Amino acid sequence: MITINTNEEIQKIARSGEILAACHRELAKRIKPGVTTWEIDQWVEDYLAQNDAIPAQKDFMGYPYATCASVNDTVCHGFPQKTPLKDGDIVTIDMVVNYKGWLADSAWSYAVGSISKANTHLLKITEAALYKGIEQAIPGNQIGDISHAVQSHAEAHHLSVVRPFLGHGIGRKLHEPPEVPHYGKAGTGPLLKAGMVITIEPILTLGSHHVHILEDGWTAKTIDGSWSAQYEHTIAITEHKPLILTKQ
Repeated sequence: MITINTNEEIQKIARSGEILAACHRELAKRIKPGVTTWEIDQWVEDYLAQNDAIPAQKDFMGYPYATCASVNDTVCHGFPQKTPLKDGDIVTIDMVVNYKGWLADSAWSYAVGSISKANTHLLKITEAALYKGIEQAIPGNQIGDISHAVQSHAEAHHLSVVRPFLGHGIGRKLHEPPEVPHYGKAGTGPLLKAGMVITIEPILTLGSHHVHILEDGWTAKTIDGSWSAQYEHTIAITEHKPLILTKQ
């Protein structure tokens, strides 16, 4: 069953989103060459605790960290590491915040120092593809309209959409119906209705969309070693326009 939230419930999710967005704003000041994703993870956990919030993905299905920290060719679910970030890297920090039982989810990709022209293009188009999807998140449209908008923008700029990892409903639980693919045909899938809260979280790569999972059972990397980026917001469908609950 797809949850239709009341305005009051959406505001509770929005409070989690505010904490999450503020955390990302602070992270943007801290990510630089020499910093480790392990340090970032510890800082995030402390920051959330100071705001009476919980890192919801920690212990979710056994995941051991407060954040996913995915560097370069890691597309998602990367474990925080003690290896320092280098000038020219790109890193995606993904986190889910639980504030008083209500959840919000957002990933953001960051340039570490000065990055290449190709990776600047990757970050720019991935973020733009997210917002192309958000534009379609209105009552009367269907999930496929979001999917098609993301894929069309990515492929028009010669980037590939990673297939296995999807957006999803969110609220009381981390993963709720419906699933939100980032590729597909317009005019297909569940109907969007006011009160639905979903994530849109495209992962794009400079090369192949195929990935493989490492022996840890979590870390997903591109099969050809090409670099990737991801941007994600938690969105409420309203009568008038999409409401970004994790807006930075």
